[in-house]
Amino acid sequence: MMEEEELEFVEELEAVLQLTPDVQLAIEQVFPSQDPLDRADFNAVEYINTLFPTEQSLANIDEVVNKIRLKIRRLDDNIRTVVRGQTNVGQDGRQALEEAQKAIQQLFGKIKDIKDKAEKSEQMVKEITRDIKQLDHAKRHLTTSITTLNHLHMLAGGVDSLEAMTRRRQYGEVANLLQGVMNVLEHFHKYMGIPQIRQLSERVKAAQTELGQQILADFEEAFPSQGTKRPGGPSNVLRDACLVANILDPRIKQEIIKKFIKQHLSEYLVLFQENQDVAWLDKIDRRYAWIKRQLVDYEEKYGRMFPREWYMTERIAVEFCHVTRTELAKIMRTRAKEIEVKLLLFAIQRTTNFEGFLAKRFSGCTLTDGTLPKKPKAPDNPFHGIVSKCFEPHLYVYIESQDKNLGELIDRFVADFKAQGPPKPNTEEGGAVLPSCADLFVYYKKCMVQCSQLSTGEPMIALTTIFQKYLREYAWKILSGNLPKTTSSSGGLTISSLLKEKEGSEVAKFTLEELCLICGILSTAEYCLATTQQLEEKLKEKVDVSLIERINLTGEMDTFSTVISSSIQLLVQDLDAACDPALTAMSKMQWQNVEHVGDQSPYVTSVILHIKQNVPIIRDNLASTRKYFTQFCIKFANSFIPKFITHLFKCKPISMVGAEQLLLDTHSLKMVLLDLPSIGSQVVRKAPASYTKIVVKGMTRAEMILKVVMAPHEPLVVFVDNYIKLLTDCNTETFQKILDMKGLKRSEQSSMLELLRQRLPTPPSGPEGSSSLSLLAPTPEQESSRIRKLEKLIKKRL
Repeated sequence: MMEEEELEFVEELEAVLQLTPDVQLAIEQVFPSQDPLDRADFNAVEYINTLFPTEQSLANIDEVVNKIRLKIRRLDDNIRTVVRGQTNVGQDGRQALEEAQKAIQQLFGKIKDIKDKAEKSEQMVKEITRDIKQLDHAKRHLTTSITTLNHLHMLAGGVDSLEAMTRRRQYGEVANLLQGVMNVLEHFHKYMGIPQIRQLSERVKAAQTELGQQILADFEEAFPSQGTKRPGGPSNVLRDACLVANILDPRIKQEIIKKFIKQHLSEYLVLFQENQDVAWLDKIDRRYAWIKRQLVDYEEKYGRMFPREWYMTERIAVEFCHVTRTELAKIMRTRAKEIEVKLLLFAIQRTTNFEGFLAKRFSGCTLTDGTLPKKPKAPDNPFHGIVSKCFEPHLYVYIESQDKNLGELIDRFVADFKAQGPPKPNTEEGGAVLPSCADLFVYYKKCMVQCSQLSTGEPMIALTTIFQKYLREYAWKILSGNLPKTTSSSGGLTISSLLKEKEGSEVAKFTLEELCLICGILSTAEYCLATTQQLEEKLKEKVDVSLIERINLTGEMDTFSTVISSSIQLLVQDLDAACDPALTAMSKMQWQNVEHVGDQSPYVTSVILHIKQNVPIIRDNLASTRKYFTQFCIKFANSFIPKFITHLFKCKPISMVGAEQLLLDTHSLKMVLLDLPSIGSQVVRKAPASYTKIVVKGMTRAEMILKVVMAPHEPLVVFVDNYIKLLTDCNTETFQKILDMKGLKRSEQSSMLELLRQRLPTPPSGPEGSSSLSLLAPTPEQESSRIRKLEKLIKKRL
């Protein structure tokens, strides 16, 4: 029974000692230990096996048992000490808690005492502060009252003095006193409800009104609006009156300035009345000379009377300009028929010179009244247009004159061209540009600059329209009108004449001078195109911003582009027409009778001869416009190659040897065309890729056609598949032409055409397609030998 109870106790103890993993981990972190007995997964069997790994180690069992017992006793002692130490912990804790509560109560009592004392201190401070605030308010109110009383005393005395000085016209003292009175009065704005204050304010306003009327009357008396002469010069009284006017209502100052300037310019209106001889444009210099003298006279007599910040000298000059502009506009409307271009330009030049004189002498600060027309194109001269604006409605005279001058200039260009003929080409500079185009644009630039100085508004638009008109006329009369005319017939060239043609003989329809003329016109058109674009940009810079959209020379640039295209087309047609007889001779040769393959045929030599004659001339004269020479080469290739293929189809029937000869000729033409851009040139330059692509594609098609002709037509399937393979653009029409070249009968062609129609939708593939004939390796041995022989001839030729 005792043993069972002990086992149950041990099991209960183990159940109690089973700790959670989190608790066990925390214990290990607080009390780290390497002793196996402290591990949570302690295993007694493993521990014993560790102590006694072998049977021989059991001899030390008594020593090990003694050590374990000693360790158990130490653990018991430690547990006993800890248990005993914890018996008084509860009592000590309660005692410590009671002491802490007593300390808290004492601390609370002290805090309460401190709070009570702080409240009493705060109340005491508030009482002291309230007394101080009351003293501050009293002091402030007392200061304000004293200041206000002083101001009131000053205002009352100042108003009395002001009224007295006004009656005695003591403007010097009034100027200083009035400003002070007005400053003091500002302090009483919030007291206007007080009758006495309001009465003083009304007296000040009345004094100001009286001063203004009195000063105006003084100036009227000194400078009467109507009268023979001014009675006297400047006086100190009027000078001081101006200082007072600076303080009064600005309208008083404006009225003084207006009346003085009007009186000062009254003589000008009399001298230059509309019915006076000096009023007309031819004597416009006298107007500006008069005002210059008046400005000098003003500076000497009245320069110190008006304050400097009134800018009276500038105001007189500006008013003179306004009056002059009005008077000139009036007289020019009356005598508009008498205005000539030279007279108008003379008047404008003198006027713009005077405006420049004003800009040098004055700043233009008085022009902010909005009376001066805005001239954004002349920011450095604020006076630009202040007088010359009146000439703008009459600039149509100038525009009409330029229209007439440009018309005469174009007529002179036409006459000079007919009399002198086209200029000689300058190959060192890359072609000759007609000198007339430079003269035309120099005149345009001169007119544009001159007109922009006169006006940047509608006259510039009118001038642009004139420019457009004569740009088109120059393109039509000088450029297009002088292009050589082509003849309709290309001339009949027989086989015999072609064979007899000597090397170096000329077949081209255009002479050397005509070719140079066409190139010169093309270069001139390109120059005009680029310069017209620059002219459009300059016009947009000169004209007002609101009118920029109306400047458009695109139509004129298109006209020059058309001249360029026409010139290139003429050069292409000339060379193309020169090659036509050779191609005609090619199509009329009896190719079925050719017995052996030799050097290139005579028609090839003729084509190469014409190319070598024309192309170097064109290239040298278009050296400065390389892109248009490239266009010429491309257009010639696009024209010649299709024509060559068309004549190729006319060569029927063709024997096998004849087809070989044609293939050799085609290859020779292909190499010449690839070298065409630099043919006859000492400097070998690579042809443009765009041109090379066109030549290779076109001439390769011609070679493929001949290779199809050379291929045996049996078996039919192989022949048709070979045609589809070699010609990417294969169709029944081309196929029938090839059959005609082979000399096949219509009955034979029908079955082959039907087979082609069947095989076109699905190109050959698989074993059948791979076994189709290639012209480089044909099935018949005889055909193979012929092709190899042709290849040897071509390599030898190259």
